[in-house]
Amino acid sequence: MKTDEHGVHDLGGRQGFGAVRRDGEEKSFHGRWEASVFAMASVGQVTSAWNNVDRFRHAVERIDPDAYMKHGYYGRWLGGIETLLVEAGVISQEELNQRCLDLGAPQENSVAARPKLKADPMAAVAGPWSKRPEQKSPDFKLRDTVVANAGNGLGHTRLPRYVWGKEGFIAAVHGAWVFPDTNAHGLGECPQVLYTVCFKSTELFADCEQQTSIHLDLFEPYLQGVEHE
Repeated sequence: MKTDEHGVHDLGGRQGFGAVRRDGEEKSFHGRWEASVFAMASVGQVTSAWNNVDRFRHAVERIDPDAYMKHGYYGRWLGGIETLLVEAGVISQEELNQRCLDLGAPQENSVAARPKLKADPMAAVAGPWSKRPEQKSPDFKLRDTVVANAGNGLGHTRLPRYVWGKEGFIAAVHGAWVFPDTNAHGLGECPQVLYTVCFKSTELFADCEQQTSIHLDLFEPYLQGVEHE
């Protein structure tokens, strides 16, 4: 699959993946190993191998693109967990690889984890959950017209590629929340005002139902105001 600079994970709104198929009544886990990965994700944060969900999400985004497309949902989580454990110094990549071989993994299997040589700093968490006191008044109010900025493709963000440069309007104002773009990299929580932005479906996709809309929760730094004459 060809990807742009924003990463293989940014799949929202992309075409060519076929219909979404449901396998009857879905199970929480399709194998015991998936439940084990879920447990590891919980333990890893408690033991401070990472300390927030944004850091975890970005680790998943950084795994090998081929593994991202082939290893499934919890396989991606496992690659992200391995990445963070190596960056935290809990285990080395060599030790992880050898353990997989000892358990019977083929030598030619791809390695999903892609840890940085120098991990991002680990900033303190100000409190539980993600809602924070507002540090300033919101730049936008209800019904204001806004345009979503184009991302730079560097680091973690909750701004999906398919809304870059698209116009919508403010449908709700939610106060200040932890900003994922900085929180994922240990640069502080930097709380930002969060809005629900309404986009006409035809603004986002050429081939879609008329008279429908899509609502996205977007942070203030993702948006620019628009004045119509």
